[in-house]
Amino acid sequence: MCGGEGTRLRPLTFERPKPCIPIVNRPSLQHLVSHLSNLGFTDVILTIGYKGEAIEEALGDGSLFGVNITYVHEAIKLGTAGSVKNAQQYLGNSPFLVVGGDHITNIDLLAFYRDHIRRGATVSIGLVSIDDPGEYGIAEIDVNYQIKRFKEKPAPGEIFSNLASTGMYVCDPGIFDYIPPQTQFDFAKDLFPLLLEAGHALKGWLARGHWSDVGSPRSLRQAERWKLQELAYTSISGDFTVKGAKIVGPVQLGSSITIGRNSRVIGPVSIGAGTVIEENVLVGPYTSIGDFCVIRHDAKIFSSSVYNGVHIGIGSTVSGSIIDNDAYIGNGCSIENDTVIGPRATVKPRGVVHSGTRIWPEAETEEGAVVKEHILNPAYETSHSGS
Repeated sequence: MCGGEGTRLRPLTFERPKPCIPIVNRPSLQHLVSHLSNLGFTDVILTIGYKGEAIEEALGDGSLFGVNITYVHEAIKLGTAGSVKNAQQYLGNSPFLVVGGDHITNIDLLAFYRDHIRRGATVSIGLVSIDDPGEYGIAEIDVNYQIKRFKEKPAPGEIFSNLASTGMYVCDPGIFDYIPPQTQFDFAKDLFPLLLEAGHALKGWLARGHWSDVGSPRSLRQAERWKLQELAYTSISGDFTVKGAKIVGPVQLGSSITIGRNSRVIGPVSIGAGTVIEENVLVGPYTSIGDFCVIRHDAKIFSSSVYNGVHIGIGSTVSGSIIDNDAYIGNGCSIENDTVIGPRATVKPRGVVHSGTRIWPEAETEEGAVVKEHILNPAYETSHSGS
């Protein structure tokens, strides 16, 4: 399911759909499709809506990932279950796995699928224990994994379980009898209560491993941290110029990268093609830097996601942040934790951007400004809540 607009991740989703946000310099959806392929799922159906052409460009026909991809376009928003109903003709008469296109996971979804078939439920719901389940659907299960209650986004006092739905389901095709065509209809809010009321068996599956729906900048950074942890060794694609710098792997290096004298790169780190890192730069663990970036001398980058064409000025520090394509960070700036800088935005010299702040595309700060609130651009929508 790849139809959402990703409003909670703005400004990162103004120019790309959420499944195409880079994680370790690849669209996040490529990681998911590769994981499914490695488990043996070879027929993939993608329901696409908002900026769906970018998803088709990122995956093509699926052959590079070992799968066959069918794209199903949504002319209107149909909700999660309505979206799957729209693809019914391609799903056949066998149970099928439903996964959100924005998910990053290493969970064994083949074991999930097999357990569903063995247990004979109408729907099996992947569940994970989390500390703060208020933003998810939660389920109460018995010792036989039978779901007794399900509550979407419970308020305080309604949180009867910390088992949160991952939004990953295995479904029998019989669910289509309960989903109206071409109507906005959701799994958690609409379909599951209807199935429970009709006496169908819904079962939980207790998932183990990493899972995130990358619904916020913080969860996006966490997902990238997991993927960087999977780097097992240092790899270099093409030529590489280093002048008295120190690299401690694992580091993934693209072609035509230059790292200047006395700079330090401490993995796990990924650096894209054509990037120039000047002297006395420190790049800390869990950082990804995209293609054709310029990191000026004496800068420091810690646990951050820097996309393509970004300029980071002399002596600037970036910590736990996301900086989108072609943004410009001036000299002597401090970009604090959980900050999102939009594409082509400019932070002028000696600027300080406080934690949790977002700067919209093409917006600019004043020189020496201390940014404590979001800086919006009236040329773009301002909402950053919702899907």
